[in-house]
Amino acid sequence: MLHQWPAQARVYHDVAVAEALPGEVGGTQRIALVTTRSLADSRIAAAVRDALGARLVAETAAMRAHSPVEDVLALAALLRESRAELVVALGGGSVIDGAKVACLAVWRGITDPAALIEAAVSRGASPGAWDGAAPSPRLIAVPTTLSAAEFAPHAGYTDLAEGRKYRALDPRMVPRAVLLDPAATLETPAQLFLSSGIRALDHAAERWCALETAPFSDAVSRQAMLMLADGLPRVAAAAGDLRARALCQQAAWLSVMGGWAGVAVGASHGLGYILGAARGVPHGVTSCLMLHAVMRWNAPVNAARQADIAAIFGGAEAGPAIEDFVAGLGLPTRLHQQGITEAEIPGLAARWTGDAPIATNPRPVRGAADLEEILRLAL
Repeated sequence: MLHQWPAQARVYHDVAVAEALPGEVGGTQRIALVTTRSLADSRIAAAVRDALGARLVAETAAMRAHSPVEDVLALAALLRESRAELVVALGGGSVIDGAKVACLAVWRGITDPAALIEAAVSRGASPGAWDGAAPSPRLIAVPTTLSAAEFAPHAGYTDLAEGRKYRALDPRMVPRAVLLDPAATLETPAQLFLSSGIRALDHAAERWCALETAPFSDAVSRQAMLMLADGLPRVAAAAGDLRARALCQQAAWLSVMGGWAGVAVGASHGLGYILGAARGVPHGVTSCLMLHAVMRWNAPVNAARQADIAAIFGGAEAGPAIEDFVAGLGLPTRLHQQGITEAEIPGLAARWTGDAPIATNPRPVRGAADLEEILRLAL
């Protein structure tokens, strides 16, 4: 295994955006702001604009869920036209992933959908070395959810016409700095914030249960689960609890660190990509639906590891304990709650192309029939 640190210089935590951002952008004179329509008029967006002042030369709030190809290319065109030297991405996983891929498109001169799709890599690919000169523009992330996209050297984007999700990979796509301000999450809808926390749980739990583990991954993944088990119910009970929100932000950070040690995730992530691209299910909600089902299906091969998860979440078995925890947060746990029926299961399972992370699931997935079995456990 190779342990590889990402090309990330700084992570600010428990620091207000208004305090950290001016120093982080330094003498940069041309900065673009990327966010979503739901955040465009928010207090945190206003704080970002105030911190950037006259250096803000472009802004868009057009990035939609799952980072559609069209939105990514439109953002890349805006970055070129504005000659932005730096991009501030304010939002959740779709905004941050979309900004990462747009920067990649600028670096590589990609201007059309076919070329952007051609740039996709398999989900098992390594990010490679990041030594060398930094390209322009680079990214600063101000996350408002717990997706942890801001810590990854890869990013997902979606071909809406085909209903397929793709993955870009470049170690320099990792934001050069991340600002974890718990107050930045206060205007995030409760279901979005909490479900993105289950996405973070998915990152940690699947790596804890991987067949090939590593001590570093085990340490950070277990700690992330403990912190999420504590923090998410506290946020659900008291939305203004900034200490609990900060705890969850740091847990999300820890939840993805196991990937730096080369430990893979599994079928919950893979089926989540399929549900997101084919049915528009939000990232976090896919984990609410699939993690417990995948744990149930995988139990014959990693029951001892799953027992540790069950203990953290107060149950006898990991799958039911996770489902009860998710339901206790007021989140959906079943496909039918998202309008997905039995009749759709074969078509969803058939979308798997044989690649990771389903290919790295601890219990080998032999084909669509196995995926149908997992999906029915979530129905």
